[in-house]
Amino acid sequence: MKKNLLIKSENLIGLDYLLNNNFSNKVDLIYIDPPFSTNNVFTIGSGRASTISRTKSGKIAYTDNIKGEDFISFLKDRLILLRDLLSEKGSIYLHIDYKVGHKIKILMDQVFGEKNFRNDITRIKSNPKNFKKLGYSNVKDLILYYTKSSNPIWNEPRDPHSEEDIMRLFPKIDDKGKRYTTVPIHAPGETTKGKTSELFKGMKPPKGRHWRVNPDLLNKWDKEGLIEWSKNNNPRKKFYYEESEGKRITDIWNFKDPQYPIYPTEKNLDMLKLIIKTSSNQNSIVLDCFCGSGLTLMASQELGRRWIGIDNSVSAIEISKKRLRKKTLFDNDFDYLNLLSTKTKKKIKTTL
Repeated sequence: MKKNLLIKSENLIGLDYLLNNNFSNKVDLIYIDPPFSTNNVFTIGSGRASTISRTKSGKIAYTDNIKGEDFISFLKDRLILLRDLLSEKGSIYLHIDYKVGHKIKILMDQVFGEKNFRNDITRIKSNPKNFKKLGYSNVKDLILYYTKSSNPIWNEPRDPHSEEDIMRLFPKIDDKGKRYTTVPIHAPGETTKGKTSELFKGMKPPKGRHWRVNPDLLNKWDKEGLIEWSKNNNPRKKFYYEESEGKRITDIWNFKDPQYPIYPTEKNLDMLKLIIKTSSNQNSIVLDCFCGSGLTLMASQELGRRWIGIDNSVSAIEISKKRLRKKTLFDNDFDYLNLLSTKTKKKIKTTL
């Protein structure tokens, strides 16, 4: 794949096209934000996107009217093809509404395997609303994260520590004013061979444990003032705030949707960049077959990934093209393929 690829097509046909053109097992990351089975019509008008009832006017971006078992079948056919496109080190993130997420989780287990389920990510999408309803105010949707195998691309994401975190996690201050905490220099498990069972400052590791590193390195740390001794003569390693890579990101994300999107249900760009940076590498292929206004594609381009986008909405394709052709952001061109130009209806076979 020399160029990025934007396909105007019903995505089942587009995915089948990719499988028949040497993309099997080539895609490292799939992010999809399919219809949520809401029975709504989404429109674009007066410079902003919205959701309207069927009785009102407006330029229709897309309709979300597939419900029940038809919706499950709709997704299943596409997930099977997506699985076949995914590389062995690949991941898929499926963004879905909380009302149907439990059903889609069962479907994802069937297609990708329960053992390849990684996370059910809660995404905070908005501020609380004051709508009167029986139930709590909804501020979330969810993202189901699966991998193709047990050895996926994983670039550990980290959040920087807040000032409160720094004060709490690194409560000690050395004579140079630098914040630190202390960590044990031994670990569980005895060793009968090797240096980690030898003496350090005349001491053996505690019973049932071993030194984390060679005692020669422990002596070096001690000379450099990196070992702190307690009143009970218990040695611990100093760990400075500057050494920390930040805190691990949890499965609750606070990425709110744009207040004034140019396309319906547009997602948060920073959230997409987090997913792309975590589960793909430079030059990985990223696929979004419900690409909408092209935000996933834009994020992939900015991060040096190759991308494939598919959508059958005329408005989506127009907005995607406009975004992706801004020369201030992008140097590389992309290929555009219109599979809707053919009137041929092809029967796509999908099997588990």
